[in-house]
Amino acid sequence: MQKRSHNRLSPSFGNPTPVAILGLCIALTPLSIELMGWRGASGFPATNGANYAFGGLLLILSGIGEFILGNTFPSVVFFTYGAHFFTVATTFTPSFAAISSYTTDGSQKQTPEFLASFGTINLGISFYFVFMCLISMIFFICSFRTNAAFVVVFTGVTLGFALATGGLWNLAGGNAARGQQLLEGAGGCWFVASMAAWYFLLSVMMLVVDMPFTVPVFDLSTIIKGGSEKRLHSA
Repeated sequence: MQKRSHNRLSPSFGNPTPVAILGLCIALTPLSIELMGWRGASGFPATNGANYAFGGLLLILSGIGEFILGNTFPSVVFFTYGAHFFTVATTFTPSFAAISSYTTDGSQKQTPEFLASFGTINLGISFYFVFMCLISMIFFICSFRTNAAFVVVFTGVTLGFALATGGLWNLAGGNAARGQQLLEGAGGCWFVASMAAWYFLLSVMMLVVDMPFTVPVFDLSTIIKGGSEKRLHSA
C-alpha cells in the first residue's frame, strides 16, 4: 500500500495569540517597573522602542491574525492595546512634538499643561486614559467568559489606567508627591497584569510544543454559561 505523502505546502495558520501576549509582556513589564522606580528607573520614553516594536507592531499583527481566524474578542483586544502602545510611543517621540509643543524652548520637558492633556485630552478631543480605563473595564467584564489569567490581566490593566490618570492629574495640579504615589500604584497594577500575561504565555507555549503536562489557566467558560448555551438548554 502506497504511503500518502504529507503536503507541506498546504495552507495552514499558526496561533496569533502567543505573539500578542509576548508583545504585551515585553512592552508592559518594563513600563510598569519604570513607574514603580525599581533601581532608579523612571520615565515613559525609556522603553519607547519596545512600545513600537513589541507593544504596537506585534499586537496589531496578532489582531489581524485573530480577525482572519474569526476570533472577534481577542482581535478587538489586540487592536486596542496595539493602538495604545503606538499612541504612547508616538507621544514620547520628539519628532511628533507632542511634548515640545507645550514648552517655550521646544524641549521634551513635561509641563503641567502636557501632563493634564496626556491624562485627559490626548488624540485630539478624547479623554484618553479615562477611556482606555473604560474599554479595559469592558474587556474585564467579558473576560469572565474566558479564563482566570485574563481576568487578572484586565483587572490590573483597568486599575492601572485609573491610577495613572489620577497620577497625571495630580502632577498637573502641582501635587507631585500624590501624583508620584498614584503612578507607582499604576505601575504595580500593570506589573501584576504583566505577570499574569507571562503565566498565560507559558501555558500557551507549552501547548504549542505539545508538552506532556500543562499549566492551567483556569477556564471560566464552563462556569459562566454562554447566552446561546442557556437558550439551547431552555428550548
